[in-house]
Amino acid sequence: MPPAATDGAVRAIAAAKVNLYLHVTGRRDDGYHLLDSLVAFAGIGDALEARPAADLSLTVEGPFAQTLSADENNLALRAARALKDASGATTGARIVLQKNLPVASGIGGGSADAAATIRALMRLWNVRPDEARLGALALSLGADVPVCLKGRAVFMGGIGEDLTPAPALPAASIVLANPGLPVATPEVFRRRQGAFSPPARFSETPRDAAALAELLRTRRNDLEAPARALCPAVGEVLDALARRPGALIARMSGSGATCFALFDGPGPAAEAALALGRAHPGWWVRAGALESDANRLESKTAAPPAGGTAAR
Repeated sequence: MPPAATDGAVRAIAAAKVNLYLHVTGRRDDGYHLLDSLVAFAGIGDALEARPAADLSLTVEGPFAQTLSADENNLALRAARALKDASGATTGARIVLQKNLPVASGIGGGSADAAATIRALMRLWNVRPDEARLGALALSLGADVPVCLKGRAVFMGGIGEDLTPAPALPAASIVLANPGLPVATPEVFRRRQGAFSPPARFSETPRDAAALAELLRTRRNDLEAPARALCPAVGEVLDALARRPGALIARMSGSGATCFALFDGPGPAAEAALALGRAHPGWWVRAGALESDANRLESKTAAPPAGGTAAR
């Protein structure tokens, strides 16, 4: 659970969600696509703080605040209202969101914010709906909210609601890079062509970052091709990441446009992020740890780190 500060505030981390692979396995009659994906998290994210208040309110600050409204459509505020209704909480909260992650970027920024809001307010209000109701609440907010609420490395199936624990992931570092261009998820799915892919889950525990990258090389992100067609800069980012010394694998996360590269240590990752930031000052670039359990980040500090070594 998020740590409580001495001033009565509860703080939480909205860690970036990373799809290490993503296969589209089918499509339901209602049009929703079925997925098989290995999801982990990065030690990079938004920061959220909730304080006691009579009513619910949201303020958005930080480098990407101007790209995100704080009105009723904001996922964090929707999550707060949904939890209040589901739990019967009688008080409100003043929520401040430090928006460090780019919007519409394939790393679950809005979904992570919603999940962090739920975790923080459960602590602030001392409420916890049962698991079934909490899962339904999360899914009603968006397909990525359940996995962000879980906050651990899992295989994600269905439309996002089927979460199965993944084998322990090895220590690894990650660089996230985004060209500064949003990509609309519905349009990426609409442009996907060809046959559906089979699930590609594995049971072995990779011994190190190189072994994890080797497993991932036999898998892919089925949304990369349509995302690159919509946003050719995705290809530029992938190529730039793959060329960095020490990069074990480069891939797109989610529906883009954020891409990532895995490294076997923080030194090569930090050097890669610095070099990319200097070569492409218009890109958003961050380096951090690949996390099997994003909840550990909240147990380490009450002030979630922005992370990273270079930024737009």
